[in-house]
Amino acid sequence: MKHPPLYSSFLLASAFTLLLFTAARAEEGVSTIKFSDPAKPGTVKIMLARGDLRIRGADAAEVSVKSEAKSVTKAPRKDGLRVLTAASSFGLTEKDNVVTLDALSDGWAGPGADFQLTVPRATSIIVGSSYGGDITCGGITGDVDIKCMNGEVTLTDLTGGALVDTMNGEIHASVLALHDGKPISFTSMNGEVVLRVPTDTKANVNLRSQNGAILTDFDEKALVTKTEAVARTSRKGRNRNSGTDMHDDIDASVRDAVQAGVEAATEVAAAARKVAQAARDAAAEARANGGSRSSIPPVPPLPPMPPLPPMTGGRLVYGTLNGGGPEINITTMNGDVTLRQLEAKK
Repeated sequence: MKHPPLYSSFLLASAFTLLLFTAARAEEGVSTIKFSDPAKPGTVKIMLARGDLRIRGADAAEVSVKSEAKSVTKAPRKDGLRVLTAASSFGLTEKDNVVTLDALSDGWAGPGADFQLTVPRATSIIVGSSYGGDITCGGITGDVDIKCMNGEVTLTDLTGGALVDTMNGEIHASVLALHDGKPISFTSMNGEVVLRVPTDTKANVNLRSQNGAILTDFDEKALVTKTEAVARTSRKGRNRNSGTDMHDDIDASVRDAVQAGVEAATEVAAAARKVAQAARDAAAEARANGGSRSSIPPVPPLPPMPPLPPMTGGRLVYGTLNGGGPEINITTMNGDVTLRQLEAKK
């Protein structure tokens, strides 16, 4: 069946319009920003209340951020309008080669959002995630510093230093190479920690678990270790170093540390609920009185995320890998610690 020329032109125009619409939709939700000195490695600081975070290193000249949240910046959009506020928004700024993504600009009671970032490979990453969300970071040659309350942390193909502290969540990491002055340090209150490094890696290792196993697939000739049962100082001020007293003390340290973690997380959750309720009450009062946004009373700030309580007791495995080198420190309270060989990519 032959279609008239007008019908064919209509189909062609419709397809072209759909293509433009799809391209426009692909660009929606993506914000970009450049470092002031692209010739030098930059730093990206990320502050999140809640939501998943994905960071990928690439051969890029700028930082791109993809999210359903709206970017609030001084620069106008393509339609000439500037976003002053949105239902879910974040701030994206740059100064002195440091890009800051502030997803707390709506306040702690604001809605959460997921973020996907693409950054130059040499970028250093600093992340603070308060309530929860999984974090993935890969292909970065700069240093990585992550602190989070709840969520799994996954690091892949790293060659810089790495510091990860999480209250509740597993840590999985693969490191392509270790360098002097670039230590690896992972700490989890509740969750297993798995680190993969190349077979020929040289390192000094300190592996510790209070309520879990310490495992490895390295040969005993490559990974030479000693194991100690670490007893803490009792409340009476004396060390318990042997027998039942030592085991009782280890059990007590686990209970105390777990309780401290639960209490810290409970305090933050309670503070968050108070902040959220204060924001709702203020908004309701403003609407009832017909007032403007400026009439809404300030919402009390949420206290900062508490640090992890000190780790005491448990089993400590320390030694050298292939003769020793940069430091690898892994500690978990409840969960296994595993040091594995990284399979070579074909």
